[in-house]
Amino acid sequence: KLFFTDYGNTAKVERCDMDGMNRTWIVDSKIEQPTALALDLVNKYVYWVDIYLDSVEVVDYQGRKRHTVIKGRQIRHLCGLAVFENYLYTVNSDNLSILRINRYNGTDIQSLARLDNAKEIRVYQKRTQTAVRSHACEVDPYGMPGGCSHICLLSSNYKARTCRCRTGFILGSDGRSCK
Repeated sequence: KLFFTDYGNTAKVERCDMDGMNRTWIVDSKIEQPTALALDLVNKYVYWVDIYLDSVEVVDYQGRKRHTVIKGRQIRHLCGLAVFENYLYTVNSDNLSILRINRYNGTDIQSLARLDNAKEIRVYQKRTQTAVRSHACEVDPYGMPGGCSHICLLSSNYKARTCRCRTGFILGSDGRSCK
């Protein structure tokens, strides 16, 4: 799945398949300017920062179990968000500090370091990097990913795929070649 925020006409947190299909709103109320977003891949939770409401909230992948982790002035100007073990990590764009926040109760806020021009933060953990033996976009014997002449996108699961074309091309009737 792909998770993303939007604060155009209607602010929301959404999810869709990797090919853009099955787009679903998972949060669309009591939300104003959702920006940074982070996933707890193990427990299947979505965390986001709302810079207008000065809050960090969480919801499960289906949009249930929503609650506020922390709200208020102490978390103004946040950008970037990452989850690792019991904490959320974020960047305060006002003073360029890396903050650590307890994700279960919003307490234990610590400034860990300052980084010039920091706008994003990521945590890479081996446990969340799932190994897949094979997937639908593997290169076929002719060197084409998933049998697609241009672009292969995983669909609803790792065994399904959708072919797409680069700009200026259209997908042929076979659903694989671009013309």
